[in-house]
Amino acid sequence: MALALLAPATAAAQLTKEAQALRNFATELDGASTAPDFVGLAVAVVKQGKVVMMRTYGVREAGGTEKVTSDTVFRIASLSKGFASTLAVLEQSEGKLDLQTRVTSLVPEFRLKRPADAAHVTFEDVLSHRTGLPPYAYDNMLEAGTPTSEILSAYGRVKQTCAPGECFTYQNVAFNMITALIEKATGKTYATELRNRILDPLGMKTASVGQRDLMATGNWARPHKRVGDGWVAVPVTDYYYKVPAAGGVNASITDLSKWLIAQMGYRPDVLPQAVLDEAHRKRISTPPETARQRSLKTPVKDTSYALGWRTYNYAGNTLYTHSGSVEGYIAQIAWLPAQDAGIVVLSNTRGSRASKIVPDWLDYQLGLEKTDWFRLSEITEAANAPANASGD
Repeated sequence: MALALLAPATAAAQLTKEAQALRNFATELDGASTAPDFVGLAVAVVKQGKVVMMRTYGVREAGGTEKVTSDTVFRIASLSKGFASTLAVLEQSEGKLDLQTRVTSLVPEFRLKRPADAAHVTFEDVLSHRTGLPPYAYDNMLEAGTPTSEILSAYGRVKQTCAPGECFTYQNVAFNMITALIEKATGKTYATELRNRILDPLGMKTASVGQRDLMATGNWARPHKRVGDGWVAVPVTDYYYKVPAAGGVNASITDLSKWLIAQMGYRPDVLPQAVLDEAHRKRISTPPETARQRSLKTPVKDTSYALGWRTYNYAGNTLYTHSGSVEGYIAQIAWLPAQDAGIVVLSNTRGSRASKIVPDWLDYQLGLEKTDWFRLSEITEAANAPANASGD
């Protein structure tokens, strides 16, 4: 463990119930970190605008000695979508752009099977995954190296799942069309505008966009894949860096803690509350996600999608969240507005226990009946978590 930060207390007997719950979670996390699911791991918990717990574990590369620190940079995959949507809403609030703009007015290569439907898709539809395309449409073409402009045109050959606006179908290539609106409105590249308006103002000093900037940090976690009984570092793939709004951001646990604090309303100088409310406002129900959560045995009752963010009814509590997965990395962010508490997780493997950290924390934070999410007594080997490209 490279870093351990926890709210101080003079004695266990003096701890509040919540502080004791946090300590119990930290202790359980320490144990889980020894499972063969991980090479490097970083976790932080935020309460009332402050980091109250931070843990880093393991190393940047299997077989190496360079430890993961609070400034070690990971790919955050689809957590990038929250950055894109928040930036778009921020600039809409300033009158620089309008999310009701029709996509084809700026991205004429975008097609749908029914041309009239394509003409009606707005950028708000894009940010809420309401294009009508089947889920993860042509991500396989992106991973094969097909230019995104060709993929957008190829959508004209795909059978639609529904008419635009009528159903939720998660996208990566299509989601990235928001960069056209932001770049048209600002006259700057998406990466430059994101840095100028969000990363730098929030003090996210090691955060970046793109593969080159990931490697330029020096202190970055290598991705790993499962080989036999262990993990082997693999080259960084660039597919999802080609759709930066959907999956192109890199960040450390320190950076993501600052981002979480801002999303929870503690940086109105950068992200006004009205902007956050609009970005977090529910746009469409997501029954497939509700079913997926039910299969995972979480106490989720229903789910929906806002703009770049998911909303769960988690055991009767509102939970804002998103997950990201790209080859060799898992990232998660979640917060409970009523409890003013949240968590961020970064891993440089896709071990299955990484996805159990958030529900484990929620058990403690909400005082739920404890579930043995990590099943440490059953460890025989690490299992790869199922992956949906740069999705969740």
